[in-house]
Amino acid sequence: MADELTPRAKAWADTMAGHPDGDLVRAHAGWQASPGPGPIVHRELREQRERATLRSGAAFAEGAGNRAIAEEPDDERTCFERDRDRIVHSTAFRRLAGKTQVVVYPTDHQRTRLTHALEVAQVATSIARGVGVNVTLADAIALGHDCGHGPGGHASEDAFDAFIPEGYDHGPWGADVVLQGLNLCAETLDGIRNHSWSRPAPLTVEGHIVSWADRIAYCAHDLEDAIHAGIVRPDDLPDEIVEVCGRTRRQQLNTFVRAVVRAVEEHGEVGMPPSEAAALAALRAFNYERIYVRPASLAQSRAVIELLRALVECYSEHPELMPDGLEVEARSVTAVRAAVTYVAGMTDRYAFDMAMRHLDWPPERLPRGIDRDA
Repeated sequence: MADELTPRAKAWADTMAGHPDGDLVRAHAGWQASPGPGPIVHRELREQRERATLRSGAAFAEGAGNRAIAEEPDDERTCFERDRDRIVHSTAFRRLAGKTQVVVYPTDHQRTRLTHALEVAQVATSIARGVGVNVTLADAIALGHDCGHGPGGHASEDAFDAFIPEGYDHGPWGADVVLQGLNLCAETLDGIRNHSWSRPAPLTVEGHIVSWADRIAYCAHDLEDAIHAGIVRPDDLPDEIVEVCGRTRRQQLNTFVRAVVRAVEEHGEVGMPPSEAAALAALRAFNYERIYVRPASLAQSRAVIELLRALVECYSEHPELMPDGLEVEARSVTAVRAAVTYVAGMTDRYAFDMAMRHLDWPPERLPRGIDRDA
C-alpha cells in the first residue's frame, strides 16, 4: 500500500509518530520551540491575572462557575474558558454551518449562522479587550448566541410560534433547550438568552457587549453579502451612513467597534455615541428595507414557515419518526414540543430533505435561494 502513495501522501504519513528526540517528541524535526522561563498558567493564576488587570465591573471567573449541576473547577481552565470550549465542540454549534443567515442555499461567499457567530465573536472580543473586561466570557456568549435558531433564518421563529405557548425566541430556546446539556455557567446562559435588544438586559457587561457586537456584525456583513449578490449597489447606501462609517464592511466595523470602546472610556458604560448609533440604526433600516423585506426575501420566509410547520405537525402526529423512536402520545403537548425541538435543530438542507421524504413536498415549493434576478 505504501508504494501506491504519492510523495506528498508519503511525507504526511511519515510524520505519524512525530520526531522523537530523547525524552521529547517534536512536531518539526530539528526545531526547538522554547517558550522561555515562567510558571505554567493554570486556572488560579489566570483568575489572579483577571483580578489584577480587568475593570472592576467585569465578570470575573473567580467566584463564578454557577452551573445547574455543580462541577469541580478545572485545573487548567477558568469556568468561562470551559464554556467556550463546550460550545465550540457542540453539535448545535457545528450545525450552524448549515443554517441560513439571510438566504437559504448560500453561495460560497455568503454568510451562514456559523460564520455570523464567528464574526460576532471577533467584534465582541475586540470591544471586550479594548475596554478591559472578560474577553473569554464575551467570546463564549457570542459563539453560542444563535444556537437556538432553526433552519431557514428568523422565519423559523414565526413557524414555531404556532406550537410553543410562550412563543419561540431563539435566545431563550438556545440557552434553555439547545445548550442545556452543556451545563454552562449562569453568566454565559444569561448572555445568550438576552442578546437580542427586545429581551431583558443581560446581567453582565460582557453580555451587553455581545448585544452590540451582534447588531454591528450583521448590519455590516449582511450588506456586504447583498452587494456581492447584486441585490444592492455600494452607491445605494445613503450619504448619512457613508459620512459616518463608510461604505465597506471594514470601515463600518472599525467605526462601530471604536465607538463602543470610546463610549466606555468617556461614560463608563457600554453604549455608542449618538452620531455612530444613528448611522448604525440607519444602516439597519436600509438593510431591512432593501434586503430583509424585499419581495424575494418575504417569499423565502413564507416558504420556510409553511414547510417547517408541516414538518412539526408530521412529527407531532408520528413521533416514532423522530430519533430513538420517541414513545409519547401522538399530538400530545410532549410530542409537539419534541417535534419543535427536533425540527429546530435541523440544518436547512436536512429539513428540506425530510419534507420531501415524509411529506412528498414538491420541489417547486421549497424555499429558494436569492439570486440577482429575484
